[in-house]
Amino acid sequence: MEENTFIQEIYDDEFSLKEWLDLIKKRAKVILAIIIIFVLVAASVTFFVLKPEYESNTTLMVGKPVHKVAVNPDEQITYQEIQTNRLLVSTYGEIAKSRLVLDQVIKNLKLDATSSSLRNKINVSLVKNTEIIQISVTDQDPERAAIIANELAMAFSDQIAKIMNVENIKIIDKAIPSHHPVKPNRKLNIAISLILGVMVGVFVAFILEFLDTSIKTPDDVTKYLDLPVIGTIPYVEGEDS
Repeated sequence: MEENTFIQEIYDDEFSLKEWLDLIKKRAKVILAIIIIFVLVAASVTFFVLKPEYESNTTLMVGKPVHKVAVNPDEQITYQEIQTNRLLVSTYGEIAKSRLVLDQVIKNLKLDATSSSLRNKINVSLVKNTEIIQISVTDQDPERAAIIANELAMAFSDQIAKIMNVENIKIIDKAIPSHHPVKPNRKLNIAISLILGVMVGVFVAFILEFLDTSIKTPDDVTKYLDLPVIGTIPYVEGEDS
């Protein structure tokens, strides 16, 4: 008895899957229309509404570079200084985005911006286990992004000299304009809209099918009315008599 019940459950699941496939096939036009609408809207917003943003990077080093490990006591002091510099990198990263540094950049470049709005365009990343700091600036103008990044590096170096009373910041790579936008991610936006379109399309198809209570096939009579089908009358196309 239990085995028969188990087999029946499997049959029901398979039948449910078949019903879903039939539903998708039946409402294919609706689903396809919704997918097209989602993709077109996403493409329109991505290509015509959202403004492209460009990123420029500058790289700095804390302390002087060392090419070999120290082997005598005098060189050991230099090695210890490097380890100290590595510990200070995280602190320097916070100073680079401080209001003191940002206000100096705004003043020097005469930017129409606040320190908060400028901070939102800046990302400071620390290269693990190194003395390297990378400053990235995002802006709608690639030339301006590079100018801000380079000015930020200079202002940061000046403020470190004043705050820490040391001059151990060296600019390795200056920022150059990049004409390849980093935002918006067009391919990702289209892919997300496609997935959402499929999900919404299937959901709408299910709702339409759920609200449709009409009887269309002999199987519907048996399934919904629990009545046996005695016979069917075929539909013949032709002119009205």
